[in-house]
Amino acid sequence: MDKAFSGNSGRGASGQEYEAGDPVVIRGDNLTINGVVRVARYKASVRITEEEEVLRRVEASNAYIINATQACRPVMGAIPPTCRPIYGVTTGFGGMANVFISPEMAGELQQNLIFFHKVGAGKRLPLSDVRAAMLIRANSHLLGFSGLRLELIRRIITFLNANVTPHVREFGSIGASGDLTPLAAITGALIGLDESFTVDFDGEEIDSLTALARLGLPRLELLAKEGLAMINGTCVMTGIAAQCVHDAWSLLNLAMGAHALFIQGLNGTNQSFHPFIHKNKPHPGQMQAAASMLQLLEGSGLIRNELEGRLEYEMGKLIQDRYSIRCLPQYLGPLVDGLDMVTRQVTTEMNSASDNPLIDPDKGMDYHGGNFLGQYIGVAMDQLRYYLGLMAKHLDVQIALLITPEFSNGLPPCLIGNTDRKVNMGLKALQICGNSIMPLITFYGQSLVDRFPTHAEQFNQNINSLGLGSANLARQSIETFHQYMAVALMFGVQAVDLRTYLVAGHYDARTLLSSASSALYEAVREVAGRPPSPDRPYIRNDYEQPLEEHIRRIAADIGTGGRIPQSAAGYWSER
Repeated sequence: MDKAFSGNSGRGASGQEYEAGDPVVIRGDNLTINGVVRVARYKASVRITEEEEVLRRVEASNAYIINATQACRPVMGAIPPTCRPIYGVTTGFGGMANVFISPEMAGELQQNLIFFHKVGAGKRLPLSDVRAAMLIRANSHLLGFSGLRLELIRRIITFLNANVTPHVREFGSIGASGDLTPLAAITGALIGLDESFTVDFDGEEIDSLTALARLGLPRLELLAKEGLAMINGTCVMTGIAAQCVHDAWSLLNLAMGAHALFIQGLNGTNQSFHPFIHKNKPHPGQMQAAASMLQLLEGSGLIRNELEGRLEYEMGKLIQDRYSIRCLPQYLGPLVDGLDMVTRQVTTEMNSASDNPLIDPDKGMDYHGGNFLGQYIGVAMDQLRYYLGLMAKHLDVQIALLITPEFSNGLPPCLIGNTDRKVNMGLKALQICGNSIMPLITFYGQSLVDRFPTHAEQFNQNINSLGLGSANLARQSIETFHQYMAVALMFGVQAVDLRTYLVAGHYDARTLLSSASSALYEAVREVAGRPPSPDRPYIRNDYEQPLEEHIRRIAADIGTGGRIPQSAAGYWSER
């Protein structure tokens, strides 16, 4: 799976490469998107670094909070001049930050913070999203700027390695002071605050107190700032975003693979991807898209190989391909550049301190600010969904070329596999199905972050990111795209089978496909349960198979990172 992800730019994005079974070691600034995916989805084990300086900084920031709290202990009913007011430690929260909190009430303030944020709504988040959030929260705290005990960080790791995942609802965060409510659900389960905080214990739903007993862990009483440190952050939206970034690169790989099948099915030319064209409009993404498509088409016997000049022109035919083929690098280039930017932003957020206030244990200072605002994630996920919509639109117009005889360079209408049978409609309904899905993906591409202002919590949170909402929409867009990508790949496979018959008189496209396309072609046919055959195209007669079962199998394989994504991995791996 790691090799399929191409985003190795940005802080921490290429800091570690993992072999199967290796633990993900975190130290605050080295977490990668692949590391998040391995822990969140594939349950890779997690370890905290043993570097003394990292652990010292965590403990020093915690000591700072303890000392600051004690310095505010009233003397003869008066607050001593040595008291240094710290938000959420010696004061209340938000619009009630003018309320003094005595040291005796510091822990109660933190416990209560978790309780009053138990207001989540909607469905439960996927467990992988919660695991990603927990990993990123632990990593962030290892920067040593949050003031909580190392014990709390270690408890997060214990839960992850035991496959114990708190239940978190999808609604409740506006991404202003971070993901307060979702992170409160995680924190309440970690410390065993109440039986109402429940977990998935390796597949079994139980309450958090029972989970702690099974793990041999005591309930924890939060100390000064610890509740605030745990829930004041962007880790839930960032955990979802990291996985969406991973999946978006995988979908881009598959889209490139599908386009390569389409171009070969349409008997397109490779001249549109010639380096001379793109070095004279040198946008990085455009040049990379063109170079990748040349690589994908290399060795194909189904295209017009015109890199060294045009073949003999046949009167009555177009001298060049239509825009959806000819302008592919110019169209997909901005998506490549955009995903690069999104990758950098999400990776930076994963390796950042995102709570408030932040403690500088070396200088003995606390700083009040707003790193908890999830604007980078919100904007990045708005953009990612927009790019996915553009990607789907491009695939859709290619499919339209394939099924229309006037534009397909000799393919039968609707890619009918057996034109001798009159009662045979081919992939007509499959295109309609795709047309029902594609507009949803473009609809998901609308922005959320710029809408619906909230003036929450006594106008304290008077600006917000809506980062979690944007990330949740990105996940929905990707899940929908898995279905659409299945449809697109089915069209691609059928088209190259039919083109192979026109060229060679049989249907085993592997004999003429480029080597890169052959791997994807074979994977799709195997997953669909239709192995390549020289005697029959992928779909011959309508009644011989329910295509919805093929869609289901292919989409499921894509969604689980199965054979099909692995066959398309590497198009962007050397970036």
